[in-house]
Amino acid sequence: MLGHFRDNTRGAAAIEFGVLVPLLTLMVISVVDVGLAVYRKMQVEDAAQAGVEYAVAHGFDANGISAAVANATNSTAITANPGPTKYCGCATASGVNSMTCGSVCPGGALAGTYTTVTAQALYWTIINYQVVPTSYSISMQSTVRLQ
Repeated sequence: MLGHFRDNTRGAAAIEFGVLVPLLTLMVISVVDVGLAVYRKMQVEDAAQAGVEYAVAHGFDANGISAAVANATNSTAITANPGPTKYCGCATASGVNSMTCGSVCPGGALAGTYTTVTAQALYWTIINYQVVPTSYSISMQSTVRLQ
């Protein structure tokens, strides 16, 4: 009688399916979660870029730049924090060195006027994975020369 049960494989596929479904579901949710996090990062990058584009088109206006950052995407979680800054500096290979306005740069040119826009947002994971944080702060910064 025991030999009959040992050779019977009916229902084995249903049991395997029942064991694998939770694992496959977790994998799908994890992939969707990573995709949403990458999408939020792209939204924050676009918002920072929209802020400097506004500064180029309209000049430095902190309120206008902040509004451009906030309205750049359909997400209400993205803010211009800290607010946009305006400063004078000289462009170098490693970035912009802050200088006093009207001073002469090492290359002989006058210091330019720059603005830096920072956009940030929080991303909350879909589920609590226990091994990674449940929220991430995403922050991007763009700098542009105005004059």
